Amino acid sequence: MLVYIARRVLLMIPTLVGIMLVSFVIIQFAPGGPIERIIAQVTGQGTNATDRFSGGSGNDLANSLQSQRAASNDPVSSKYRGAQGLDPEFIKQLEKQFGFDKPAPERFAKMMWDYARFDFGRSYFRDIDVVDLILEKMPVSISLGLWMTLISYAISIPLGIAKAVRDGSRFDVWTSTVIVVGYAIPSFLFAILLIVLFAGGTFVDWFPLRGLTSDNWAELSLWGKIVDYAWHMALPLAALAISAFATTTLLTKNSFLDEIRKQYVQTARMKGLTERQVLYGHVFRNAMLILIAGFPGAFIGAFFSGALLIETIFSLDGLGLLGFESIVNRDYAVVFANLYIFSLLGLVVTLISDLSYMWVDPRIDFETREV
Repeated sequence: MLVYIARRVLLMIPTLVGIMLVSFVIIQFAPGGPIERIIAQVTGQGTNATDRFSGGSGNDLANSLQSQRAASNDPVSSKYRGAQGLDPEFIKQLEKQFGFDKPAPERFAKMMWDYARFDFGRSYFRDIDVVDLILEKMPVSISLGLWMTLISYAISIPLGIAKAVRDGSRFDVWTSTVIVVGYAIPSFLFAILLIVLFAGGTFVDWFPLRGLTSDNWAELSLWGKIVDYAWHMALPLAALAISAFATTTLLTKNSFLDEIRKQYVQTARMKGLTERQVLYGHVFRNAMLILIAGFPGAFIGAFFSGALLIETIFSLDGLGLLGFESIVNRDYAVVFANLYIFSLLGLVVTLISDLSYMWVDPRIDFETREV
């Protein structure tokens, strides 16, 4: 098994480099960039790229460009659209600040070397380290992802077992209908409906519309904090939950049906065991292997999930919204750091999920398995 793990770990390196290289190349051909955003701000030719940020190096240079713009009225040759009339020295200063004064291969090599040492630098437009920025947004994503995973498993597994035991019954048919319909409804559409019904829309105003906690959070008792937190999370989790049960529920049902039809189940019944003893003493352990093995990946991945539309609708400042704003504002330091961290985590979680099969079923032999 150690040989298999070593091979998988070594394969992570070219995989991760390939992901970053493809993304880096695409960015080189994408229109616009951090320098263009600052030029647009200074010349008034576009939207303000930094009006939502404060204190970053991009703002400092933008202010310098603004103050020096009148010093040079002659058009200058520039590869940046809208840069005519700006002092070429300040354009070069911008390029040096963002690292664009070096060739693309050298920039990519430096980025990967820094990332290999987990040095992700600072945001272009926010006066904060990228890692600190990600950690700042993570509580929202943890709250949404973690609770959604636990709630999904807690409901889907018993429901899947009940559907397998009553396969073909009315209960099985109507629950399947509800699950399929819920899976087909977009979560953001259901979120808007919940706001209209329960958050001060057309009907009642029972739930808040923004944040994880109330403004008086620090003044509340322990029980008050728990209730306040649950009060704020109720609608976002309900919006996400509507489509979260289908896969796990049907996977549980099909896994149980496969096991119930096997010969050892018939043998257990002929020995006089009750259906409950057969189901939970024999079938359950074997049927749950696939779900147990997949749980580590789902559990760890829940800490880093980002639900952009849900975060936007309920004014939750999480990783999903951070990634979207970083792309829109061409904050490549945050974009590439996010991509690197979550790609690495994805590869590690995939390995953990594979190894989980061996931990729950010793019959699996990784030594003889090809990567």
